[in-house]
Amino acid sequence: MISRRTLLGALFAYVLAILAVFNLVPAAHALGGKLPELNRPAPEFTLPTNTGDGAISLVDYRGKWVVVYFYPKDFTSGCTLEARRFQQDLPKYSAKNTEILGVSADSVDSHAEFCDSEGLKFPLLADADGSVSKAYGSWLGFLSARHTFIIDPEGVLRERFTGVNPVVHSSEVLARLNELQATTVSSVT
Repeated sequence: MISRRTLLGALFAYVLAILAVFNLVPAAHALGGKLPELNRPAPEFTLPTNTGDGAISLVDYRGKWVVVYFYPKDFTSGCTLEARRFQQDLPKYSAKNTEILGVSADSVDSHAEFCDSEGLKFPLLADADGSVSKAYGSWLGFLSARHTFIIDPEGVLRERFTGVNPVVHSSEVLARLNELQATTVSSVT
């Protein structure tokens, strides 16, 4: 039997997916969440994961670029498409010293099933109480909004994406990552 919360979550995710097709999903900051500032330290977090590591902390990735993407619900059409695109482009991210972390309010068990069914090789983090989604201005009451953040190797937030289109999003993130890394290299030399 499906719980009421699961049913309502799935219904809400379905509505968000339909709205996302037309790029009409309201930004979380319009619903009361505040997006973190660019060029400031990214909000730190530690969340349980499906990878068997128990929990992952943002600080574990110092020295690497990190793409943290928030999404509403495992196994929904838009979220599945977005995850597949990140997985498809994973070698390109790896070549750029970049890790992908997906975050939603789904459980670790749901994430494990989702990764198994879609062949995902990057961690999904369980933000069950929404505390990390709130810190990133990506909380919609009981689901995460579809937002993405690029964090540099020093832990500084360098880019944020709202109003994400799952079909082309990974390509957009890669293009911006290229720009950011080129700027970083040229400012060092």
